Amino acid sequence: DGSVVREAAPLVSGDEKVLAPVNKAFQPTGGLKVLGGNLGHAVIKTSAVKPERRVIEAPAKVFDSQQGLNDAFKAGQLTGDFVAVIRFQGPKANGMPELHKLTTVLGILQDRGQRVALVTDGRMSGASG
Repeated sequence: DGSVVREAAPLVSGDEKVLAPVNKAFQPTGGLKVLGGNLGHAVIKTSAVKPERRVIEAPAKVFDSQQGLNDAFKAGQLTGDFVAVIRFQGPKANGMPELHKLTTVLGILQDRGQRVALVTDGRMSGASG
């Protein structure tokens, strides 16, 4: 009938695994972090990364596209720990494509025990297209 129905929110969560009270927070500092540096600023979801994997010191391997990184993987060129830099993926350079094709390769490398980080001016928010 087009009418709006409102109810008061419950005082206690129905499932604390979904919505926890402040005194039982998932992490003491929250799950997001704002990073800033000479490359710019970003908001990252730290809750998706294990604490022991949040810092890496490794050589950078620079690629101009996600296909470049995938090609290097197929050629066996991604050995040891490294920081993958995927440049020219921002809104002014390449229209900011979704970089979810990196997920499989980065996951395989980490499953092999390699420590890998990703730095990009592009967008990687999960598979959306």
